[in-house]
Amino acid sequence: RETSDMYDGSALCADMAIQNVIGDSFRGATWVAIHNGGGTGWGEAINGGFGMVLDGSNDAESHCRMMLLWDVLNGVNRRSWSGNASGNAAIRKAMDDHPNLRVTLPEHVDT
Repeated sequence: RETSDMYDGSALCADMAIQNVIGDSFRGATWVAIHNGGGTGWGEAINGGFGMVLDGSNDAESHCRMMLLWDVLNGVNRRSWSGNASGNAAIRKAMDDHPNLRVTLPEHVDT
């Protein structure tokens, strides 16, 4: 789920869904959508979705690779920002694995 394992109280914000569909659209998704519910109940969540026509072309493969990397790592990083230690470790590893990936890492403070 887009908002699972968020530890800072921001699970009900729509920022991630909006970031996902905008990022997916710029990376070649065939269509994107913002929708309400997503299995959690009407009014309980804002979700972003995408569709991709995979026609076997090199262009479709390139767009799919860019879009899926963005879509997944956006969620991983969002969890990192919310205080999820596993998300933080995963996004750091992703930056090691993908040298062109640059993410602003959180600096958490004790309250």
